[in-house]
Amino acid sequence: MQFSHSDAMWQAFPELRAGALHAGGIHADADVEAAIASFSSIAEARLAKAQEGEFPEIQAWRRGFSRMGLKPTQYRCASEALLRRFRQEHTLPRLHPLIDLCNAISLAFAIPIAVFDAEKIAGDLEVRRAKGDETYLTFAGEIEHPEVNEVIFADGEDRAHARRWTNRQSGLSAVRETTRSVLIVAEALHASAGDDIARLVETAADALVRHWPVVAKTAILSPVSPRFEF
Repeated sequence: MQFSHSDAMWQAFPELRAGALHAGGIHADADVEAAIASFSSIAEARLAKAQEGEFPEIQAWRRGFSRMGLKPTQYRCASEALLRRFRQEHTLPRLHPLIDLCNAISLAFAIPIAVFDAEKIAGDLEVRRAKGDETYLTFAGEIEHPEVNEVIFADGEDRAHARRWTNRQSGLSAVRETTRSVLIVAEALHASAGDDIARLVETAADALVRHWPVVAKTAILSPVSPRFEF
């Protein structure tokens, strides 16, 4: 399998830097609370100085959403939505140890992280503009069709595993108790995205190895190295 961004996406967003990680051997019994507390404390300290909307990582995504024709305060990237909820409630709901851990890492880095059940992806997964006939399964079980030219994560059967780029994932490939193999993707647009994505991927890989019996395969994606084989 392969994960990539289309050539058109790299041309439209040359500042994009992305990291990808694949691991098998995931289960729902890991205790990640100590790690969550550590990453959450980083976010707490940063939010004590400024709200998430002032973070350069979030500002860059807001500009990106505007360039996609979306209102950035109506459709937020996943990390902004998490930070906003965390600032208000000082905690996040627990869903699955891996999701909870990645959400905490996303808080600490202010960078959106997508986690997919790799066994639910058909063929290759590509971030590209939608044709409009792709199918998207909501968490409520409804089928939607992305807007034409909307940025989606599309697989080989034209199923959208995320809509509006980093805004909303699909219920189809959501991590559940039965999930064993995962693809994790982090993307950023801000000035230091390259360095920050590299640190995030290393941090996530280390955290996975500490909590699950996995060998994590990772890659840093850029216009000169745009594909991840896993």
